[in-house]
This record gives sequence, C-alpha cells and structure tokens, in this order.
Amino acid sequence: MTATITKPLTFEEFLAWDDGSGRDFELVDGIPMPLSEPNANHEDLIERLCTYLENFCRTQNLTYVARQSKQVRLGAEPGEKEKSRKADIVVFAKDEWQRMKGISSSAAAYITPPGVIEVVSNNWKDDYLTKLAEYETLGVLEYWIVDYLPFGGVRFTDSPKQPTLTIYQLENGEYQTPKVFRGQDRIESKLFSGLPLTAEQIFDMSK
Repeated sequence: MTATITKPLTFEEFLAWDDGSGRDFELVDGIPMPLSEPNANHEDLIERLCTYLENFCRTQNLTYVARQSKQVRLGAEPGEKEKSRKADIVVFAKDEWQRMKGISSSAAAYITPPGVIEVVSNNWKDDYLTKLAEYETLGVLEYWIVDYLPFGGVRFTDSPKQPTLTIYQLENGEYQTPKVFRGQDRIESKLFSGLPLTAEQIFDMSK
C-alpha cells in the first residue's frame, strides 16, 4: 500500500507500506526511515557472496538458505514501537524459508535468523557497533562484518588499515571475541563449515 504515515507502524504494516519512491527503508520506532543507496562495488559483493553461499548450502546439503536485502525484525519490549534492519544478507533456516513460501506475507526474518552478513559502507559504526549490539540482543548465532575497502576505524581494521572480515559467534547469549580474517586467511564459520573461501576471495567479489 502507498500511504502517508499517521501513526507508528507494526512490522507487518511496514512490510506492506510503500511510499512510491522505490527507495529502501528500515523501521525505526515504528517510522520508516530511508536508506542511502549503496555503490556498485558494495552491491556486486553482496550479490556474488549471497549466490556463492546459497550454492554452497545446496551442494553441501546444509539446513540454511542465503538471501540478500531482507528485513530483520528486531526484538521489542511490550509497549515499545517496532524496529527492523534491512540486512545485506540474511541466512535463514531452510524450514523457516519453506514456511514463508507457503504464506502470502512478505519474505522477511520475522523470527531470529541463524546468520546475518553486513557489507560495510561509509556509516561503518552502524555495522561494527550498533548492529552488533542489536543482533547480539536478538540472538543471531553468527554475524559477519565484511569490510572490503576498508571503511572501519583502525581498532577494527588494523594500522595501516587492511580489508577485514570479522565474524562474531554467539555463546550463552553473548558474542565472544571475534574471529578476524585478512588476506589469505581461510574463513572459519560454524554455519558454513568447510567453506573453501579466503578473506581476499570475498573482498575480490566487489571488483
């Protein structure tokens, strides 16, 4: 539906809402907020990595599916207005994805997905700090931060800065010390066990 916002939206109302501009939005305290447009390198990396991971899940018979540019519903306390993130790549449980194929609602992460991947852009603090806390609170088992340029501060990308892939894994409700991958480091993932990719191969997907 195309409509003017007269009151805060629920997550379901937001998924059906359309302002007619063609822009992407996230839900912030019940209000749709527009997102900046990603550059071509950013989009290429997302598309190629998502395709690779989806094929890997299929050939390895994993219980996950990877989908790009999907809304993730964030947890809200009773009485709080709803929020969402439009994640670059969402790793869904295969059963949950199949369930959504059987309903008419928009395909989105209504329940906590096993994994989320964000490709870093100019607003890098969102990925390294804000979203990290949000996904930890939500209970996302594995959160990847792919910083291919790099954009992030030196505490995340070394000095001098280097392209960096950071993986946070959830244990006992908390993200543990992250695994950091650069150059020819082979990616170690609990969701994608045996993934035959190095950090550099992922960064090169932006070219």
